[in-house]
Amino acid sequence: MQANTISQVGDSLYQAWRSRSVMPALRETYTDITVEDAYAIQKRFIDNRVQAGESIIGKKIGVTSKPVQDFLGVFEPDFGQLTSSMLCTEKDGVNLNELIQPKAEAELAFVLERDLEGPGITAADVIRATAYVSPCFEIVDSRIKDWNIKIQDTVADNASCGVFLLGEAKGDPRKIDITMAGMVLHKNGDQLATSMGAAVQASPINAVVWLANTLGRLGLPFRAGEIILSGSQSQLVPVVDGDVLRCEVGGLGVCETRFHGRSAA
Repeated sequence: MQANTISQVGDSLYQAWRSRSVMPALRETYTDITVEDAYAIQKRFIDNRVQAGESIIGKKIGVTSKPVQDFLGVFEPDFGQLTSSMLCTEKDGVNLNELIQPKAEAELAFVLERDLEGPGITAADVIRATAYVSPCFEIVDSRIKDWNIKIQDTVADNASCGVFLLGEAKGDPRKIDITMAGMVLHKNGDQLATSMGAAVQASPINAVVWLANTLGRLGLPFRAGEIILSGSQSQLVPVVDGDVLRCEVGGLGVCETRFHGRSAA
């Protein structure tokens, strides 16, 4: 794709995000779009948000399970940027009026206390650099109509980032086996799913290693204080006004939140 086209598409995604509107699938409009093009579009999209006053506070890792990778036709995860306006709290909950077609997923967040500069990062490096881990929810959202996405679409759309929130529980990854720790997800008091850390790239730590080294090859280090969402341990859960989601990670604790505003699309 030409540079001016990349800029135009990134600007269009930004305007779709601002207006809570959707676009046709990019791969259908731009049949020659590559994953590299999509990351360039993502950068333009996020640059617009930063220029409007937001700051980048971390990264998210997506497409971490083999079934999703098979569906999208890829063999590795993708990533997106977390910005300051995406961060919600358990107390305030999630305002659906700020989203388009949201779905929730439960996962584990890493909060760094040291920089991580790849390539060459190992699992031990990630553990040493982590201040704590917390159970969390990511509320994914898509600016692509009807979630009609393949890898180019979701990457360009900032890995389908919506908003996220961290549970108040904090754990030391040196003391918790986050690979084998079980996760139980409840919706409105009913058990919806069970999982474990190994569902994410064999361990959430491996997902963070992958991203640290991927970003390192691009000259983009992780910085102390950044938040990393390591990838979903649950299915995508549609949410509407009044829903309450709760995930509990064995040996770590709970993240719980309520959704308010209009019903999800």
